[in-house]
Parts: sequence; C-alpha cells; structure tokens
Amino acid sequence: MALVQIDIPSPTSHKPSRFDVVFALGFRPIYLMSAIWAAVAIALWIYMPQLLIGKMSGVWWHAHEMLWGFIATVAVGFLLTASATWTGKNPLKSTPLALLCLLWIIARIGYLIPSDSSFVIAALADVGFFIYAAIALARVLYKAKSKQNYPLVVALLGLASSNAAYLSCIALDKVDNLRTGFQIGLLIMAFIALLIGRRVIPFFTQRGAGLDIPRSEQSGKYQLWLSGLAIVSLILGLSSLTAILLFALGAITLYQLYTWQPLGVRKVPLLWVLHISYFFLGLGLLIAGVYFLPITVNALPPATFVHTIGMGGFAVMIIGMMTRTALGHTGRPLKASQLMVVAYVLVIVATVLRLAALFVPSIAPAATQAIVPLWHSSAACWIVAFLAYAYQYAPYLTSPRADGRPG
Repeated sequence: MALVQIDIPSPTSHKPSRFDVVFALGFRPIYLMSAIWAAVAIALWIYMPQLLIGKMSGVWWHAHEMLWGFIATVAVGFLLTASATWTGKNPLKSTPLALLCLLWIIARIGYLIPSDSSFVIAALADVGFFIYAAIALARVLYKAKSKQNYPLVVALLGLASSNAAYLSCIALDKVDNLRTGFQIGLLIMAFIALLIGRRVIPFFTQRGAGLDIPRSEQSGKYQLWLSGLAIVSLILGLSSLTAILLFALGAITLYQLYTWQPLGVRKVPLLWVLHISYFFLGLGLLIAGVYFLPITVNALPPATFVHTIGMGGFAVMIIGMMTRTALGHTGRPLKASQLMVVAYVLVIVATVLRLAALFVPSIAPAATQAIVPLWHSSAACWIVAFLAYAYQYAPYLTSPRADGRPG
C-alpha cells in the first residue's frame, strides 16, 4: 500500500469556518453521524420497537440499518479518508461531502416515516449515498493510477447494488428473498473489512508495538479471491460451494492473525481491539461455512454468524479504527483514552451477550426467560460504547487539527 503525502497549502491568515472543518475529510462527519446512529438505532430496536412503523419495519429494518446504515457507512468514511492519503487527493470535501451526508440523513429519517413515498425517497437517497461515494473514490484512484485499490470501488458499487436489491424486496413484499440479499451485502462488507484489516492491522502493529510481523500479502490475495468467489457462489445459490469457500476464507484469516503475534499487542488497546476484531471476523466466517452446509443449515441459527461477523468482527473493528484513524487525522497522540478502552470492552461484551442469547434455548431450555435480559444488557453495553465515542470525539471531529495542519 503506497502512502502519498497530501499536498499542504501555504499558511494563510484565513481561519476556516466550522463548516470547512467538519467537512474537510470524509471521516469527520461520517464517523460522528455513524456513532450516534449506532446507539440510536439499537435503542429504537430494543427499547422502543413500537416507533418502527415505516414500510421497512421490525427485524428487517434492524438488519438493514446495522449493515448499510451503520457498518457500511463507516467504511465509506474510512475509504474517503484513506484514499486521500493513498493518492494525495481528497475525494470529497466541503459542499459535495455535506451533500453526501445529507443523502444519508434523508435515508435514516425516511425509513421511519410510515408512507410508501417516504420509503421510496429514503431508498433512492440510501443507494445514491453509496454510488456517490463510489464515483468520488473512483475519480481520485483513477487519477492517481492506484490500480491496487480499484476493487474497493467495485465493492462500494456492490454495497449499493445489494442495498438496492434488499430495498426492492421490501418494496415488492418479497420477504423470502430478504435474507439472501442481506447475506450478500454482509459478504461484500466482509470483503472490504478483510482487505482493509489485512493492510492496516500489520502496519499499525509494526508502528505501535515495534513487532516484526509479515504483511500477509500473498495470503491476502487468496483471501480476496475467495471472498469474491463466495459472493458469486451465494448469488448463484450454490450453498455447498459457498460453505467450502467460507471455511477456507475463515482459516486464512485466523492464520494471518496468528502470524501477527496478537499476544505482543496485549498492552496496547489501539492494537488489541483490532486483533480481537480480526479474530471474530475469522471465526464468524467459519461459522458461516457451517451454516451454509446443507446438512446443518437448519441446525444453526443464522443470527449466529451474522452477529459474530457483524458485532464481533465489524463493530469491534469499527470502534477501534474510528479511534485510531480519528486521532491520527486530527493531529493527536495515538493513544486510546481510558474511556475508549472501556468502550472497546463494552462492544466486546455486547457481542458475547448477544451470542449467548442465541444459545440459551438449546443449552438451557428452562432459562429462556433470560433471553430478554441478555438482549437488553447487550444493547445497553453497545449504546454506552458508541455514545462514549461520540462524547469524546465530537470535539475532535468538529475542531481544527491539534497540530495546526489542514485536514
């Protein structure tokens, strides 16, 4: 991954406005919006489900908003920021970036309004958000001839397409196809997380812990090819092949983590949180492989691999990446505060509690009354964690860099 220094304009006496600061780089508004929405969306789903009266309601709203409304949105914010570092060119800033954020806000509000027209407007804005971001990313990557990053543009367009397919099933009341549409979106997001994680976790680990670890470039190529094939296989409905590909993908992911000496980062929260997320990601892919095997498809709750990957893999990685990259891009020391360490632990605990709730009926049928308390406890941990991020990082994300540099 080539790093290109962003051109820094000569100092002037002009003091940037708050708008200029907030919309200087993609991570600033998108990280803050996403963290707040992560907390609000779970609060609505667990504690106030009676408010979810839009056309896309219930568990399908929850699944959509966690994957596309939160997780994939953070990925967009990261890629718009990272691409500026890779190419030296900022994909979106100022009014164009504000318009991207406006599309996202319209979608979140529109899905909560109980009318067909509001759903259509929200869906168009939501899909447009990912297409807009993909075009902006493609433009700077093409200008910089950053060919190794072209797959990320395809992945963003894949998120837009899978989102459109999912929303179309909602509009046409084809509920039977929603689960497959969601799983396709989940695997596309896994492709992005694996690509980013395999690049940045060794890089951050070498710099933050001084460990001499491999970059896993060759296995990373196999990983990305397997991810792409698994997505195609799932689209074609080849469950057995999908299972085999996911087993291989999970095994490579866990092997990479083993070679990165995870015990060597146990004293560095900014690093161990990323290593733990990569473990959950690899484990979730293995569990997904079990789910797609025809002989076990009815024995394993589909929510098992979804929450292992989505909460343990994506969400733990997200809160780690949102802190580490925000500190770096706002000119602050690369050290997690005590509050953020607590937030890391809370997201991990939320994951464990949510997974525990899935297995209570099969492990202890007499204790099924514990499911709701587990849900509520998991949700409370999650909400506190992401509100803690918003509380601490809102001043960072809305203020000029601490070191006085632009960006």
